[in-house]
Amino acid sequence: MFGFFKRRPMALALVAGALVLGALAWAVFVIGHAVPPRRLVMATGPEGGAYRQLGEKYRAFLARYGVRLDLRPSMGNVENLRLLKDRRSRVSVTFASGGLTTESESPGIVSLGTIAYYPLWIFCKGIPEPILFSNLRGKRVSVGPEGGGTRPMVMELLRANEMENAITPIALSPGPSGDALLAGEIDCACMLTTADAPVVQKLLAEDHVGLLSFPRADAYVARYPHLRKVIVPEGVGSLARNIPAHDVPLMASTASLLIQEDLHPAIQFLLLQAADEIHSPGGVLSRPGQFPAPEPVDVPLSTEARPFYKSGGSFLQRHLPFWLWVFTSRLLLLLVPIVGIAYPLSQAIPAVIDLAVDLRLSRMYRELRGIEARMDLSVPREEVVSSLDRLEKRARQMRVPARNARALYILRQHLTLVRGRLES
Repeated sequence: MFGFFKRRPMALALVAGALVLGALAWAVFVIGHAVPPRRLVMATGPEGGAYRQLGEKYRAFLARYGVRLDLRPSMGNVENLRLLKDRRSRVSVTFASGGLTTESESPGIVSLGTIAYYPLWIFCKGIPEPILFSNLRGKRVSVGPEGGGTRPMVMELLRANEMENAITPIALSPGPSGDALLAGEIDCACMLTTADAPVVQKLLAEDHVGLLSFPRADAYVARYPHLRKVIVPEGVGSLARNIPAHDVPLMASTASLLIQEDLHPAIQFLLLQAADEIHSPGGVLSRPGQFPAPEPVDVPLSTEARPFYKSGGSFLQRHLPFWLWVFTSRLLLLLVPIVGIAYPLSQAIPAVIDLAVDLRLSRMYRELRGIEARMDLSVPREEVVSSLDRLEKRARQMRVPARNARALYILRQHLTLVRGRLES
């Protein structure tokens, strides 16, 4: 390879220049992306809702690491997903229930895993138990507002039971729908939220409010893979009054933590740590350690999330403080390609030096041949001696590496031979 570059010095210069420019470009890219953003925007849900409460917990966690999380209210799951897909909204993280989108419909959106079960709670008043889905016929039912996750799920189940026109739908969010139910303004209130949501706890403890049961939950799961069957235990609402009086099977959607695919890896890791701290203790409908889980419900799992679920993250992530890990990881990314470029360049430097020395010696030999030619042409002796003196002086002053000294001394011997011929 070095022989090729000796014969083509311009090719060597071009290759070296390209490698140096590549290293500089990589360094600029790495340094420019080394520092993660210190501010994020998360779409949550209605004020006072379960997503909003979760958002507050995530905000408190990220604040410990100097990252500010702005919470943007929304109507719920559907609007959350729309905001996340809209780059102009500046929303880069949100919560969303399953069954709302697909990978092809939401390019550039990935999941950091599932975080909780969000059951479909259907509380009814004035309907004797057991309350079944067919009992909704002819009733005033709150199905959730447009943009929330409750409405699409309820309408999907109504269509499956050929009841989409059998109810009077009312658009109320969970909190107002609970108040309207207790006030007798509606007959049933549907809400897709967690078991520890205040409105759920309030309605579960009410003597005159019943919870609709899904005895055919397994059939729904078989037909709708994004749904899960959960059991509300007997007495969980009130042990003293044994509310509910029996186990109640419900349909649940699995909520996921969704992000934009290009979100900084360090921020993704922080969000995963937050999810682990917030959701791993478990709850009424989930066992400890069940969430967060690496389940890609609607969109793929982030490439940054896979090592987290497998081993808790990289060695540096597990053992270094957050900002020190960010700096160290980016420094390694910067050094590895530079070392990869510097090593072959260091191997090429001797060839470049040899090439430069050879070129200088070749020029001096051409001059020496010219001096000999002028001697044969009877050029005045003083002119030839002057040219030979200048060439010898340059040869004495020339400095070369030790490995090239032999060639220089041979040149000096040849200069001495020519001077001897000139003097004779």
